[in-house]
Amino acid sequence: MSVDAPVSARAARPARRRGEALAARLAAGWWRLPVAGTPDVRVTTGLRIPMRDGVELIAEHYAPVHGSGLPTLLVRNPYGWQVPVGLLYGRLYAERGFQVVVQRCRGTFGSEGTFEPWADETADGQDTVEWLLAQPWCSGEFATIGPSYLAYAQWALGRDGTPAGLGGLVSQLGPHEYRGVAFPGGAFALDTMLGWAAQLTQVKRGPVRDNLRQLAERRRLNRIAYRRLPLVDSYREALRRDIPYFERWLRHAGAGDPFWDRFDRTAAVAATSAPVLLQSGWHDVFLPHVLEQYRILRAAGREPALTIGPWTHTGLLRSWPELFGDSLDWLRGRFGQPGAAVRSDPVRVFVPGEDRWRGYREWPPPGIRQRPWYLQPGRGLAPVPPPRSEPDTYVYDPARPTPAVGGAWVGPGAGPVDNRRLERRADVLVYSGPVLDQDLLVTGPVRVELFVSSSRAHTDFFARLCDVSPSGHSVNVCDGLVRVGPEEPVDAAGVRSLTVQLGHTAWRFRAGHRVRLQVSSGAHPRFARNHGTGEPLATATTLLTAEQSVHHDPSCPSALILPIA
Repeated sequence: MSVDAPVSARAARPARRRGEALAARLAAGWWRLPVAGTPDVRVTTGLRIPMRDGVELIAEHYAPVHGSGLPTLLVRNPYGWQVPVGLLYGRLYAERGFQVVVQRCRGTFGSEGTFEPWADETADGQDTVEWLLAQPWCSGEFATIGPSYLAYAQWALGRDGTPAGLGGLVSQLGPHEYRGVAFPGGAFALDTMLGWAAQLTQVKRGPVRDNLRQLAERRRLNRIAYRRLPLVDSYREALRRDIPYFERWLRHAGAGDPFWDRFDRTAAVAATSAPVLLQSGWHDVFLPHVLEQYRILRAAGREPALTIGPWTHTGLLRSWPELFGDSLDWLRGRFGQPGAAVRSDPVRVFVPGEDRWRGYREWPPPGIRQRPWYLQPGRGLAPVPPPRSEPDTYVYDPARPTPAVGGAWVGPGAGPVDNRRLERRADVLVYSGPVLDQDLLVTGPVRVELFVSSSRAHTDFFARLCDVSPSGHSVNVCDGLVRVGPEEPVDAAGVRSLTVQLGHTAWRFRAGHRVRLQVSSGAHPRFARNHGTGEPLATATTLLTAEQSVHHDPSCPSALILPIA
């Protein structure tokens, strides 16, 4: 198939979009973005890009009026409306020296075909690049950019090798595969997957109306889908529609199911020869995936740049200025444009507790040591092994599941929050260290080695690191969950040894603060509650309580492992 046919004059509609230009000026002033070099931008709408199967995808082309031969940024987007995607990626980058093509993915916002998450991004992306390079205004070099699903679309583009002309890839807060997204720690990421599916399948009527409807649907999800069983019926009742691909995800519930293999772009990450900038946040749900991309690229001999800020996945008002400025500098440097700030270190991370940025040559930084803080009797936490002691116990009731409070997810209230109310629950164990007499800098991957027993063969264990201020304010730093099944080995006393990965962090615990560890059995609906029965996720209706024990004695030295700089 040839995709270099000219776009018809009837389809393409050049315009200046004065309202969008005003919005860009207001946004730049509000966020204090780098000064626009050319605020006069021509926007060509209604571009129709043909795919190999005859489907046409809609796109907009943003280009500075005064300037030619500029590199192009390609943004492949399933979320549609010019606000915010066209504004943030089309207008703002075009005003600063780039051409930008913002394309609407298959089956979304006027593009033909049917949207099936992840399925068509490789072929559609490759056809789009072929079309792009054939356009008379294209200089022959381009970069890709975008967050979340838009980042996945970038990795999917390179499944068959790095495309010709690709001069850089800016992957923002996004994954390269969805097995780990859907089943972090083995449990289904209920709110992330169902909330996203609900957003994608709404009837689109405009940004404002769509957001209002999304808020109403979230309330129904909380009231119906996340409380009633079976899930396959309750989600339909909440949303008042069926979502076939969501039900397929439920039927293939398990990280080991080969269904997820065809959406895995790990090989594309490893094969990428173009320069890469990775951006994420400490409370971004996709941070583990971004750090895995960084590891894969380093293992392949590449030198990606990495930026991690104090952000959640959806906290755009807070994260956008740094994401934009960081990516703009990097892109200008890649394409030899003026105005780029020199990046002295390939890795830049923001350190809460210091409230400043640090630079490193690599991540995790060299020279860190793994320091155990052992669980103690009396709910203590200390860097010395525990004495002989009885385990701590609690009861997990999936009919009244331990709620999700803050953390790395896409639900409301994500990020660092006060955990004191959560810590007062009877189904949450809290272990606190002594008051620190000097600052403690934690930099790198955090994990918990737990020795546990349960009355159920099917259960979960959730662990969370917190920073407790002198006032008692307990703020979550990082966390993780492990789903346990009957295949997990137990000793003669019924004790299991588990490793719970809490993810990476860079955090300074100030003198006068305390290190705290929470242990519980859920964070619902961030993780789908464990029914205790092993029934299928979609159709389970029975809920069984679990009596949980956490052991801490010389033979079962449960410990929080901190990477100390």
